[in-house]
Amino acid sequence: MRIYGLTGGIASGKSTVSTLLRELGAHVLDADAIAREVVEPGTPGLAEVAARFPGVLGPDGRLDRAKLGARVFGDPSERAALNALLHPRIREAFLEKTQALAAQGMERIIYDAPLLIENGLHVGLEGVVLVWVPRALQKERLKARDHLEDGAAEARLAAQLPLDDKRPHATWIVDNSGNREATRAQVKEVWSALLARG
Repeated sequence: MRIYGLTGGIASGKSTVSTLLRELGAHVLDADAIAREVVEPGTPGLAEVAARFPGVLGPDGRLDRAKLGARVFGDPSERAALNALLHPRIREAFLEKTQALAAQGMERIIYDAPLLIENGLHVGLEGVVLVWVPRALQKERLKARDHLEDGAAEARLAAQLPLDDKRPHATWIVDNSGNREATRAQVKEVWSALLARG
């Protein structure tokens, strides 16, 4: 099985590219979806997060992501503490899923992970697709999407490696600063290149 990485940054359009790849027939494993699974009610992951970050559970016993985000986005040490709790669980779940897919005969999968490069997960993959936009556009999209003030948008951008710093690690770059059709054309080229690798 060949595993390729898909990454980008907040509000860069990675979800759009992931959707386009799925439409072309790619099997995509989403790190964010796995991250949600490992903190479902009743999981050890949720118990650990609730113990380390009191007050982040909603009345229904589920993780209140907005409260947790407010705690960790502005504080690198708190973010590091959360990552230390969750990343090993996410990695373990990812390995279980890839092993199951390999057993089913899946030839290639794409691992969609926003912090792929920050966490060193790109090392050893067959290649990395980076969704890129200019930083100014990324910030404007983030502010519009999440209804954020300038400072809050900056804090979220600062929590990730800048897209320009991710470029040297990318095998393919999808420039998502244009319209959806321009992005779709680039994604088709990338998918063709992946298929050509066997």
